[in-house]
Amino acid sequence: MNPNRLSSIDTLRGLVMVIMALDHVRAMLAPPHPPGFDFGDADPSLFFTRWVTHLCAPTFILLAGISAYLYGTRASGRLGHSRFLVTRGLWLVVVEFTFIGFAFNFNLGPQYIPIMQVIWVIGVSMIVLGAIIWLPRGVIAVFAIGLICGHNMLDAIQPSTTDASALWLIFHIQGFVTVGSQPIGFVVYPLVPWLGVMALGYLIGPLFGSGNPARASLLIKTGVSVILVFVALRWFGLYGEPGDWSVNEAIGATLVDFLHTTKYPPSLQFLLMTLGPALLLLGLFEKGRGPLSDALIVIGRVPFLFYVLHLYVIHLVAIAVGKFQGFSVSDIAVAFVRYPTDFGIGLGPIYLLWVIISLSLYPVCKWFAELKARRRDWWLSYL
Repeated sequence: MNPNRLSSIDTLRGLVMVIMALDHVRAMLAPPHPPGFDFGDADPSLFFTRWVTHLCAPTFILLAGISAYLYGTRASGRLGHSRFLVTRGLWLVVVEFTFIGFAFNFNLGPQYIPIMQVIWVIGVSMIVLGAIIWLPRGVIAVFAIGLICGHNMLDAIQPSTTDASALWLIFHIQGFVTVGSQPIGFVVYPLVPWLGVMALGYLIGPLFGSGNPARASLLIKTGVSVILVFVALRWFGLYGEPGDWSVNEAIGATLVDFLHTTKYPPSLQFLLMTLGPALLLLGLFEKGRGPLSDALIVIGRVPFLFYVLHLYVIHLVAIAVGKFQGFSVSDIAVAFVRYPTDFGIGLGPIYLLWVIISLSLYPVCKWFAELKARRRDWWLSYL
């Protein structure tokens, strides 16, 4: 086992990968949602199933920034560090448009449109990070904090997706990127402020140097503080979230309304709501180990493998479910937003299949984690 790895980072990364699998099992196996569906109007059980998975993308991108810094401490100079970040970022973008795009669609027919999701945004963020690591840390801090805290000032600019330029779509709103009238991609994760989250992870990377006894306490205190800032901003309706909340007759409905913040692009309050718990968990995971954390560490050491494999497995399960329900393979061998309207299973079976699928992938992850620990082939660092 690599002694230079930090178990707290791997544990948290493993946790968010498993939680992410829940989101994808729900998306690919639940009845498809109608266009414009708002989870804030959903049944609380569905809302909180979705809400808990909000932790994943912000945490994964923050940890990618921390890992990028830690890689730099072992790289052969800043040029080698920058080259690795740029080439790995380009590789992730290619993977998003190929292996991952196919996993979501299971066909590359005329209706196939590349979807720019979390792997694409991590890839582009790594490319940008590979450029800005040459700058003073103070400048990187201004870049990170400016994007995270300042981008909601752009909320007043709301062109329709048909009028928005491709650049604006890529950076700040969801929608189809078109050439002429032909869509060539759909932006799910606009780049801003994810570029800032990656840079923030890089900035806090030095905290994870060896022999830092105050790290756990500092992470816990910072996580709690970030959560309290979120609660204050949300409670008083201050800056950082375009959607309001209101008090309802039912406490559960009020809580749903309060926690229903904007993810696309992530508002400041959304990031505070998710990064606070991420930092808190990172600190708590410094405190000790157990069988569950050991299992999460295994997955956290091979997140790329888990991510790609779980998408293929879930889509294959969806096809099996579809066949059982009387649908053809071609009905389900499409993006889940195009599933037949009467396809799908309830939340109970979804949770059961999530557990089964996650457990089934563990032996493969364990084998590959052990392989990466034994060998130092250059290409393994890209997986």
